[in-house]
Amino acid sequence: MRLALAATALAPAIAFANGRAPMTNGVHFQPGNDRSIFVASTFGLLISRDDGSSFRWVCEQNIGYAGTFDPKYRIARDGAIFATTFAGLRVSRDGGCSFTTATERAPQGDPGRIAGVWIDAIDIGPDGDVWVATADNGKPNDIYRSRDGGMTFAPSGLSSPAIWWKSIAVAPSRAQRIYATGYQVAGALADGGQRPPATHLEISDDTGGHWQRSPLTGVAFATVPLVRVAGVDPGDPEIVLLTSLAASPPGDRLYRSTDGGMTFTEVLATRSAILDVAVSAGGVVRVATLGGQPFQSTDHGASFQPLAGAPQQLACIGQRGDGAVLGCAANWEPDFAAVVRGDGATWHKRFRFAELAGPLACPAGTAEHDVCAAQWPSVQQQFGATGSDAVAPPVTPRKAGGCCDAGGSFGGLGAIALAAGLGAALRRRRAR
Repeated sequence: MRLALAATALAPAIAFANGRAPMTNGVHFQPGNDRSIFVASTFGLLISRDDGSSFRWVCEQNIGYAGTFDPKYRIARDGAIFATTFAGLRVSRDGGCSFTTATERAPQGDPGRIAGVWIDAIDIGPDGDVWVATADNGKPNDIYRSRDGGMTFAPSGLSSPAIWWKSIAVAPSRAQRIYATGYQVAGALADGGQRPPATHLEISDDTGGHWQRSPLTGVAFATVPLVRVAGVDPGDPEIVLLTSLAASPPGDRLYRSTDGGMTFTEVLATRSAILDVAVSAGGVVRVATLGGQPFQSTDHGASFQPLAGAPQQLACIGQRGDGAVLGCAANWEPDFAAVVRGDGATWHKRFRFAELAGPLACPAGTAEHDVCAAQWPSVQQQFGATGSDAVAPPVTPRKAGGCCDAGGSFGGLGAIALAAGLGAALRRRRAR
């Protein structure tokens, strides 16, 4: 089912060298700056500084990843861009022109060094503290906190050699309340027995000083138990939403707690994977699913109804501080919009790839100028981009290897393989 949906959605698209068609899969905002929009895509990050009137491109190599990996992004109030990668937390403090790896200068053995470690989750609290979760193989993983905007980090006491920490969320109305979930892998026990896989939800009410494990009462799991924090009510730190992945095959189950994560009630079972959940201060909760029906709640997530008028391929959704709702859609059929803006039951196109204005304008010596700008003519040619930059000259075909080389057409086994990769990427459930 997922393969068919993905293939149908992406059939008209261009295949890039990383084996995926270009599509958007995340939308993020800068607190206090309603004109800036950051859209994640399968070929890099797209940034608008004029409320979506134009977007500029940041390539994968500048951010610090490649292939079919999808970073998770957060934007700080001062404009710093954070991106999770397999090799650490990447940070840009110059608007996206260049990225560095957090704590890369910390000495080996420093307990707060997270450079070279798979960072799998990130959130920024209302006080500006940056929280990350690690999920690396062969070493202990932990939840880390930075009090200085991501310059330095300290572990928070959840170190485990058997748990991959998969999600983290800070309550918007209470910086001390932290929710973190992890997946405990199967393994051998000292007595010769076998430890089964398990899932965990840890809760702190003193900024990570102490943690309490939730019994996850009322939550059903898939064969491989995995849950993720989907969102915390902006006005009430006790209301938290939790997704149990693949617990409603082939879809997910969404749960709601009103007692800070101690007990849960199922509020939604989907037929497709839940890709994104947006929780607004007014009690509206919107859910985007993989090629399936999107949903909306107007009572703080207690009940859900279909989200009327939404794009057919709504792959992400987010609500900005000024109340504007933006989402990801199919750039080609059936939505013909890479970014959409919604207002109640009405949605309209905000951006398509053909409207890309070019790479960010950055000084020489930055990766955006030296690496991404050189790739732009190929990207512009593939999309037929007619943004503000001058039309690029024809590009000489070259061997695949970068993020944005021209690829082949869809068909046969290639289409199935591509759809499979896209389905996995959309779900953000990276296989090890």
